[in-house]
Amino acid sequence: MSLHAQDDPQLRAAQEERLRAVWKPPSGLFLRWTDTNNNRVGVWYTLTAFGFMLFAGVLALIMRTQLAVPDNDLVSANTFNQLFTLHGSMMMFLFAVPMFEAVSIILLPQLLGARDLPFPRLSAFGYWSFLLGGVFVGGSIFFNAAPDGGWFMYPPLTTRTDLSGLGADIWMLGLSFIEVSSVAAAVELIVGVLKCRPPGMRLNLMPLYAWYILVVAVMILFAFPPLIAGDLLFEMERLLNWPFFDAARGGDPLLWQHLFWIFGHPEVYIVFLPSIALFAMMIPTFAQRHLLGYPWIVLAAVGTAFLSFGLWVHHMFATGLPKISLAFFSAASEAVAIPTGVQIFAFIATLWAGKVKWSTPLLYASGSLAVFVIGGLTGVMVAVAPFDWQAHDTYFVVAHLHYVLIGGTLLPLFGGLYYYWPLITGKKLSDRLGRIAFWIMFVGINLTFFPMHLSGLEGMPRRVFTYPEELGIGWLNLASTAGSYMFATGVAVLVVDLMLSPTRTKSPRNPWNAGTLEWLAHPDDEDWGIRSVPLVESRYPIWDQKNFVAKVDEGRFFLPDAEEGRRETIITSVLDAKPVSVIRLGTPSVKPMLTAVALGSVFILTTYHLYLIAALGGVVTLGCILWWLWDTAEIPEKPEKPIGHGMRLSLYISGPAAPGWWAMFITMMADATAFSGLVFGYYFYWTIHLDFGAGFDEPGSGGPLMALALSLASWAATLSAREVHGWGSVTAARGLLIAGAVTAVGSLFAGLACLDGLDPEANVYPAIVWVLVVWTVVHAAVAAIMQLYTLARSIAGRMTPTHDADIRNITVYMHFFALTAIVTYLTIGLFPETGL
Repeated sequence: MSLHAQDDPQLRAAQEERLRAVWKPPSGLFLRWTDTNNNRVGVWYTLTAFGFMLFAGVLALIMRTQLAVPDNDLVSANTFNQLFTLHGSMMMFLFAVPMFEAVSIILLPQLLGARDLPFPRLSAFGYWSFLLGGVFVGGSIFFNAAPDGGWFMYPPLTTRTDLSGLGADIWMLGLSFIEVSSVAAAVELIVGVLKCRPPGMRLNLMPLYAWYILVVAVMILFAFPPLIAGDLLFEMERLLNWPFFDAARGGDPLLWQHLFWIFGHPEVYIVFLPSIALFAMMIPTFAQRHLLGYPWIVLAAVGTAFLSFGLWVHHMFATGLPKISLAFFSAASEAVAIPTGVQIFAFIATLWAGKVKWSTPLLYASGSLAVFVIGGLTGVMVAVAPFDWQAHDTYFVVAHLHYVLIGGTLLPLFGGLYYYWPLITGKKLSDRLGRIAFWIMFVGINLTFFPMHLSGLEGMPRRVFTYPEELGIGWLNLASTAGSYMFATGVAVLVVDLMLSPTRTKSPRNPWNAGTLEWLAHPDDEDWGIRSVPLVESRYPIWDQKNFVAKVDEGRFFLPDAEEGRRETIITSVLDAKPVSVIRLGTPSVKPMLTAVALGSVFILTTYHLYLIAALGGVVTLGCILWWLWDTAEIPEKPEKPIGHGMRLSLYISGPAAPGWWAMFITMMADATAFSGLVFGYYFYWTIHLDFGAGFDEPGSGGPLMALALSLASWAATLSAREVHGWGSVTAARGLLIAGAVTAVGSLFAGLACLDGLDPEANVYPAIVWVLVVWTVVHAAVAAIMQLYTLARSIAGRMTPTHDADIRNITVYMHFFALTAIVTYLTIGLFPETGL
């Protein structure tokens, strides 16, 4: 499509009609449930996370009412335990992380000038997994079956079935299911940022929101999988009596603390950085100038992420660590304040240098910084080990945590809500109600949590359902309870403001006069998003590029039409955003929803020990996944198409330039991180037990080496199949795929043979060997399924030497499978019993 063709009004009208037909949402309630447009999925995602937040807030109000006066009997101790466990779990797992993912699913396509993110069906799958898991976990309290061991679920109290009921299984398996949705969203966001930027948007021109989301999504890949590994060990102990945390049989409860807090402390920054990202978008707008210190802010965000993985042990200062460990982790805990301070000072400097337009969103941003700084200062205090020993597990830590999370997550989200509401609905929220809500919440926050510093220093421990009057802290708790109701009132005003929004008139386009791409959206936004994919030459193109908005609206940039009636967007290179290809996006489908339901049945049925039906659910899940994948990587009707300005791009791409290849690589990084958590467990036991493995029939070296050889043979066969297939030798490639599947199955049986004579219930050594081997043989089975799937695609004519995405993608998996086999079989073969 040439640039001059856009001057014809009739042609433009015809093009818009084609786009409207392609992107029109399906009609009917059920069909809308199957919609995979990221904007609508993101809206439902956001509303669901917001609903879970309100529910968790009600649980907190009940707790504060119970603690308002000494010796209160409003709720029992057991109910109180369920309340604080579910409150913390829902806020962290069902609100903070899903909310940032939901908002990003809405904003990123528009920020990047893309028609959609690359895997809209994956986003829909993530939403359904989140919804089903959230209802399962949150609804448990209505049946007196909610978890009651704290949001951290420390063993052995939670792993012993005689001390904890079904709630521990609901927490563990339900939240493991939710973690799947978080990883799925991380894959979507990373690939979206790296591969769906508009032409010209180099990495140094990306909006800071995109940088923050990229950093946070990568953090999820390294933070969530260790918790998944811990969940696996936890459930094996509860369901099968394998003694990973039972000290009497060689286990150690501290392993759970390590695996949990390797996740738990980066989690704080996973929910904090996206909120800072909202500041990075709002502050330049209301200062009406470019943000100062862009490179330093990016480096600070990366530095915060890096340091956040080096200070998890500060949650374990009271467990009796060596002094050198105390010193290292205390220093790391204090050092993380440096990059955080860089970001905050850059924002303040931008406001100082600009012409500030005070508004309701900026009011929330300023207030949240004030609250967060107080939490940061107390964080430096508890980072000092001697002080932490005094304040640990008191209400001082509760105050610190809530100042950080409310100031660093909740208030910024409310500010972002007021800022981006016109973008989502075309209508502004009320400035008057917004300011009233803010000041009520601001006073309520400080009235609730500041007294907790004092009650904690006076000796009030965390997680107690009542306290004696003689402690002399009744007035502090009463003040905190009054503050909590005031804060809830402010939230209620905000909810009323949202409910009144449909009655208000449309706001003008870009009402804040922002300079970034998301504000190309019009109040009467079309379903396809932007009219044409722009060429970007600045960080604030609306401000800096002449007639930019008009050119986008008139289709004067790239991909202005839907010539073939398909959903499409442009794929660009990772570093410099050069156009590479056109990708055709997933259409509305029931497959993501059915896959999520099937996978959810596996977790939920396992909770109730219905293993046979759960296994059937696993088979159905596999069938749904294969059904889903069968229509992907389709061979287009033509090799390339024009995108405007005389450029033509391929309609098919494979290998490292393709989004699918990146999705596989990122997914396997998460898989490898989870596996590293299990390997960490093996060597953790190996270092603390001088007689680790002694007295048991060890696998020896012969069996593991045979399993390793077969695994590497399967890997080599797949690698060879990819190469000869690329040469055009389709028959030889098919033979090698069959050989790869056969050797993968052979490695499966060879691996299981290594377990002969090992009773996993007797001691932690055979138990951890079983886990490592079973993990590896399951991956061998998946390798065989992938090889046979690729073979079927080739036979069906869906994969050819020039359209080879399937075989290139499974080769990525095979690299990680080979690495898993090497680590597992060398570990159990070479390190059976010699401790340190």
